[in-house]
Amino acid sequence: MSHYHNILVAIDLSDESKKVLDRAWQIAERNHAEVSVLHTLEPLGFAYGGDIPMDLSSIQDQLDEHAHKRLKELAADFKIPEERQYVVVGMPDTEIHRMAKEKDFDLVVVGSHGRHGLQLLLGSVSSGVLHGAPCDVLAVRVGESQ
Repeated sequence: MSHYHNILVAIDLSDESKKVLDRAWQIAERNHAEVSVLHTLEPLGFAYGGDIPMDLSSIQDQLDEHAHKRLKELAADFKIPEERQYVVVGMPDTEIHRMAKEKDFDLVVVGSHGRHGLQLLLGSVSSGVLHGAPCDVLAVRVGESQ
């Protein structure tokens, strides 16, 4: 088994995020590793095709504020210090890859819903992270299809 020193947990801030954090924490304790937590907000302009005739910056700011607050709540249960809590704006798999490289993480932990059919065909964040990650990736099964 590999010895991990620097673990990045990428979460979507859902209730299932605690399960993902818990699994990462178990690995961290066994390896005496540091844990960081990341949430990625997709830019609103991208989500709506970029052709919205209004300023979305105040809405994006509200989403950012809510994400920071929720991330802080989740991280508190695992005593993850604020300097190891990240909220970034961008495409989740791209931002997770960037963060993993920049901060030299040796394990990325993500939640996986085990999607089927069209969702499987179109891909998912966990699949996107797996393909192209500069380090090991652990996908923790969450949701109804456990």
